[in-house]
Amino acid sequence: MYRTKYLALILVVAMATVACNISVNNPLESVSIGSMETYTIDVPAPEESDEIAEVVLKFGAGQLDLNPGTDEALISGTAKYNVKEFEPKVSVDDNKIEISQDLEDFNLLPAFSGDVENRWDLVLGMYPMELDISAGGYQGEFELGGLALHSLRFAEGAASTKVTFSELNSVEMDTLRYDTGASSASLSGLANANFSKMDFRSGAGEYTLDFSGELQRDADVSIKSGLSSVTIIVLEGTPVSVEIDSGLANIDVDGSWRVTGGRYSIPGEGPELNITVEMGAGNLELRER
Repeated sequence: MYRTKYLALILVVAMATVACNISVNNPLESVSIGSMETYTIDVPAPEESDEIAEVVLKFGAGQLDLNPGTDEALISGTAKYNVKEFEPKVSVDDNKIEISQDLEDFNLLPAFSGDVENRWDLVLGMYPMELDISAGGYQGEFELGGLALHSLRFAEGAASTKVTFSELNSVEMDTLRYDTGASSASLSGLANANFSKMDFRSGAGEYTLDFSGELQRDADVSIKSGLSSVTIIVLEGTPVSVEIDSGLANIDVDGSWRVTGGRYSIPGEGPELNITVEMGAGNLELRER
């Protein structure tokens, strides 16, 4: 018990230290807040329905929401902002689509305050795509269930995100990669993502990886995290193996886990989930539900 409290204290102090040592020139001092503008985004569906589109989203800071949509367009939605520099740029080159903001100076801002607004609400069509999302300090909500994602990549700074696969991804996903800084992230329904390989990399923060859903085939997951709190959730009956490499992490288990050295496992039938975890220090919780 004392060790748990000690590790939690280390986590809080480390995150505070990181925050205090980041020096950022405030770009908001050089911009002018104007009236609210709405930019309509409408990227038509590809001519060939089986063509894989490469979709790249580059978002500065603010609020970014994604949801599944219909077959009427590949990407549709709105960008709302009240700073001229926030206006998005849409580029379509054959099967590569990029929606971006040229806001490198804003990438370290965890959130905007006051009267500054920057928000994307986008809907993705049910067409085959490789989705690449890059963002700075932002808040995001992503419902990706039922799409046709061949690959998925997140690369973000300090963020607060929620990613959900409420339905099965309709195609086999090769790789799901998630890279984040000092953040808070909740990923749920991950078995529905239908990936064969998942790589999760994070700095200090609090992370929940919920592998609920319908696992279609054996899947490998690699988790590398710094001084953080990580919760892994698996469904009862799913065969799972977790190999842990950590010298200082506090490990809590809830469920029918079998422990052999640094290996935690649950027997079951069907496709197997193989997870490796590397943590410097912090708290790791394994749950079965």
